[in-house]
Amino acid sequence: MTPHVVPDPRAGAAVKAADRAHVFHSWSAQGLIDPLAVAGAEGSYFWDYDGNRYLDFTSGLVYTNIGYQHPKVVAAIQEQAAKLTTFAPAFAVDVRSEAARLIAERTPGDLDKIFFTNGGAEAVENAVRMARLHTGRHKVLSAFRSYHGATSTAINLTGDPRRWASDTGSAGVVRFWAPFLYRSPFYATTEEQECERALAHLEDTIAFEGPATIAAIILETIPGTAGIMTPPPGYLTGVREICDKYGIVFVLDEVMAGFGRTGKWFAAEHFGVVPDLMTFAKGVNSGYVPLGGVAISERIAATFETRPYPGGLTYSGHPLACAAAVATIQVMEDEKVVENAARIGEQVLGPGLRELAERHPSVGEVRGTGVFWALDLVKNKETREPLVPYNAAGEANAPMAAFGAAAKKNGLWPFVNMNRTHAVPACNVTDDEVKEGLAALDAALTVADEHTV
Repeated sequence: MTPHVVPDPRAGAAVKAADRAHVFHSWSAQGLIDPLAVAGAEGSYFWDYDGNRYLDFTSGLVYTNIGYQHPKVVAAIQEQAAKLTTFAPAFAVDVRSEAARLIAERTPGDLDKIFFTNGGAEAVENAVRMARLHTGRHKVLSAFRSYHGATSTAINLTGDPRRWASDTGSAGVVRFWAPFLYRSPFYATTEEQECERALAHLEDTIAFEGPATIAAIILETIPGTAGIMTPPPGYLTGVREICDKYGIVFVLDEVMAGFGRTGKWFAAEHFGVVPDLMTFAKGVNSGYVPLGGVAISERIAATFETRPYPGGLTYSGHPLACAAAVATIQVMEDEKVVENAARIGEQVLGPGLRELAERHPSVGEVRGTGVFWALDLVKNKETREPLVPYNAAGEANAPMAAFGAAAKKNGLWPFVNMNRTHAVPACNVTDDEVKEGLAALDAALTVADEHTV
């Protein structure tokens, strides 16, 4: 594929100038960033105004699960815009009902009611609100090494440094250590030990916090931004049992892991666990129009059968977003996108990343499934010291910055977070595209290797 526009650096400069004059970017010191001006995108690629093309190994922000500009989804949005662009959420609208039906068909267990939001953070906000109202309790337990969004409650639930500046310390949030064998907080040496000790730690935390005060436990089924740490066998089942024992609502955050990312419609399927509430967003319509939601169990939904739910959003179930979701789910079925993600992970991406790890001293661990992978980069494989310190910035982050620059130079747009690079291409990525990405990663890791000892 080649860019569909003639290179036009002058147009790119104008876009960049307007951005720098007026756009306030998230998570950034505004005067220290230099955003790339994007001219277009299609499938697994995007390109700039200078004609440079990049293979996107980030899927946007891990949401373009069917790639950019899929013609069937674009057409569905256009058709819906001609029919009914918007309507208030209190009404029954055909495309809203159909999107909810299709999602409910794919969620595990009895998660058959869908509350629509504009994105993942709002989904988490409402899931926690539902849990608190359902139980009459206030506290919520969440894990270190997690990300749940940037709105008020969601950011307080988040277990990474982006929380710190907004952490009020009064939101009723209690954090605990979830399992992560490679950097075990429990001094475990096997998955069985890690699982057993992590569950014991969680139950101890509940005991000391007071079980009757805890409304919910929220976990990313497979943590995403924090490092794609697949929980050991038995862990999520154990959390489910603990929640049942103490009357705690179990919330799984599938905003990043859902809709084919892990090679299943939802990551919970890998573990045979059904939560009480499940949040989703991102991949539900490949991010083409903002949409998220909460899938609600029968038990939680019954709480609000005759009692009004005190929450809502003007754009809940927006027709354009729902039309994009209906079309995306249909594309994923017709084109076997979920199956492709599973196959790519098992046969191409996973083996390719492991082969890189064998040859590069900077790769400490490879972990993931489907098209949801992370490389943990280290200074030393024996000590597992991270290539850069936790939450490094400036000169301390230079090794990862050099790695990222090398990847881009080789035509790959990488997902870099702390000492990790994530390999999270579109779920419909091809074998050849993955091999192209692996070759670019190979070259970039050679730069990372220069900082090992």
